[in-house]
Amino acid sequence: MRNLVLLSVLSLVLTSYAWCEVPTCMAKGQVLENNNEQVLIWKKSTANQFLARGHVSGTVTQLFPDHSGHNHFEILIGTGPDDTLEVIYNQSFGKLPAIHLGMEVEACGDYITSTAQSGSYAPSPDGAIIHWIHRNPSGHGHDSGYLAIDGVTYGQGNGAGAFE
Repeated sequence: MRNLVLLSVLSLVLTSYAWCEVPTCMAKGQVLENNNEQVLIWKKSTANQFLARGHVSGTVTQLFPDHSGHNHFEILIGTGPDDTLEVIYNQSFGKLPAIHLGMEVEACGDYITSTAQSGSYAPSPDGAIIHWIHRNPSGHGHDSGYLAIDGVTYGQGNGAGAFE
């Protein structure tokens, strides 16, 4: 009986800790609604390294190898086969669950057109990325972002590898 009570309490604590309300996506002090369509226009019409604020949602369609402390995976954000975006998540802001195909993702962060080598950064297999999908550890100078996977919010850790 004692083990059952402990298990119930632990389950309640873990559930309430992980299922945090998804934050509001902000861009220069203004609420940014989902802009999948705008992101797809940028992907098709902007030069390499174009930067803007993105708030996208989609379904995981491909996994890429983790690299330099970052998770990399692709989401489909439109109806066409090329309506994809590479999501890059900095693991310093908390661990993610095992990512698998079909997971529902919402991401708020920096969109970058990535079609050619830029310094040490290789082009994205999707031609576009969204990153900085975590809180801003300094609290100023850059809007915080977030990543929500199947309704659970990530990227709000302290920047030292805290689990979400």
